[in-house]
Order: sequence, then C-alpha cells, then structure tokens
Amino acid sequence: MIYISHRGNINGRILERENQPDYIIEALKLGYNVEIDFWLVSNHMMLGHDKPQYNISKSFLIQEGLWIHAKNFDGFEYLINNSDTRCFWHTDEDVVLTSKKDVWIFPGKLIIKNSIVVLPETVNYSISELKISKGICSDYIGRYKNEFDKLQ
Repeated sequence: MIYISHRGNINGRILERENQPDYIIEALKLGYNVEIDFWLVSNHMMLGHDKPQYNISKSFLIQEGLWIHAKNFDGFEYLINNSDTRCFWHTDEDVVLTSKKDVWIFPGKLIIKNSIVVLPETVNYSISELKISKGICSDYIGRYKNEFDKLQ
C-alpha cells in the first residue's frame, strides 16, 4: 500500500501549513508520499491550493515520493515536457491517469483495483473496500497506515 499525505497533512488538515515546502519535507521524512499542488506563473514554480503561494525550485519537484497535481495549464505543460515527475491534471473527472500510469480515483467514485483512492475519509470507505487499491491519499494518512499495519 502506498500512503500519500494530502498536501503534507498526516493527522488531519492544518490549512495554514498545506503545501508549504517545509511541511511537505516533514511528511516525506516520515516515510509518506505527498500530493502537492503545483503552479507555473511567469516561469516561477510555486505551490498552493487555490492560488500560487510558495516558491520552489526544480530540485524540490524531483524529490522521490511526490504526486504533483498541476493546478494550471502552464504548470501541467511544464511538468509533462520538462521533468520526469509523477504528475496529473484534472478538472471534474471521476478518474485520471498520472504521467506514471497510476489510476487516480476521486472521492466517492468506484474503486478500481490497484488505483489510488483520494480522500476516502470523505466517503467512509471501509478498510476492506480500500484493500484492493494500490494507495490512499488522505489528510488522515497516519490513521490509514495504522489500520493497515494492524491487518498485517
């Protein structure tokens, strides 16, 4: 199972820290993968959910364990053409395919075997339902990791 921290969160949302580079690094150091929100604005690489907020470098983007959600077209075009990152773009699709061919399932949608299930806490999927997935992306990823560790 791949455990993916949503914007750096591990045990619940901390809105003021989401997508901050230091917060992302903390989650990576704890052994989690991390989904981040990426923007390219006037050739500046930035993180932030609703708007670009935090400057980053290309070296930040190529860290192992990042799942990069492009938030604008320029950002997506940059990622696809200039890096070997795991990235994706979406608007309102139920499912998207990442650049590494991972199936990314949005909350409340049918779980496909070996997919990444996003924010399962918003739907209350059972652990048995989640067992067929390849990974989970959550604001409460620590809780999911503990639940799956108990099954082993």
